[in-house]
Amino acid sequence: MVLIIRERIANIPCLHVVKADYKNDMLPLVMFIHGFTSAKEHNLHFGYLLAEAGYRVILPDALYHGERPNELTEQQLNFSFWNIVLQTIEEIKQIKDALVQQNLVDEQRIGLAGTSMGGIVTFGALTQHHWIKAAVSLMGSPCYQKFFDLQLEFAQKRGFHIPLSDVELKKTRETLARYDLSLQPEKLNGRPLLLWHGKQDDVVPYEHTYQFYKQIQSSHEPLKFISDEKAGHKVTREAFLETVQWFIRHL
Repeated sequence: MVLIIRERIANIPCLHVVKADYKNDMLPLVMFIHGFTSAKEHNLHFGYLLAEAGYRVILPDALYHGERPNELTEQQLNFSFWNIVLQTIEEIKQIKDALVQQNLVDEQRIGLAGTSMGGIVTFGALTQHHWIKAAVSLMGSPCYQKFFDLQLEFAQKRGFHIPLSDVELKKTRETLARYDLSLQPEKLNGRPLLLWHGKQDDVVPYEHTYQFYKQIQSSHEPLKFISDEKAGHKVTREAFLETVQWFIRHL
């Protein structure tokens, strides 16, 4: 039987998914990060299948999402995107540390995955956390600066008020460089990486991900890129089944 436990880990609302028989054992861990304006509950199918395969799975709510207070307007939330991403990168370490202290996690077998914003978090986390042993990005982007530029261009074309000065925008862009995996692919350091992206995605550019894949293809293993000709910004059943198999093979 698979348990779904609602709890706070490092004071972060999470769903904790694990087989009942293994609840108190030291297990490999997979953290799964949801997309922008989504919530932890929306990825329970990943949690269930990974728990069935013997993993401890943690699905946290990102800042301003799910159970976490959010009094922002839609525009304020949109302009908080990168703050949410960078805070989530820090919070996955806090979650990991809390579980390690409880002797519930094998530190040599920790994986990270996510959809959309969660995939973006996954790429950035690989630049910061050496203890991530295998990763999966589903329709994320490793190109933080390019994606930031695209978002800014979109906002300007739509005539949105940008609540940041030019100096603040420049500082944000410079900060993102530290998390931009496309600028420092050597930080992958041989860790297994699976990428999935739909060619019809109109939210997170397919080309950014594919170009990154081609950039590292000759120098990085294990690596797999799954391109879906028809998919837009929605994860397919094939994608989440491939995600589970990737961790089974590499974690």
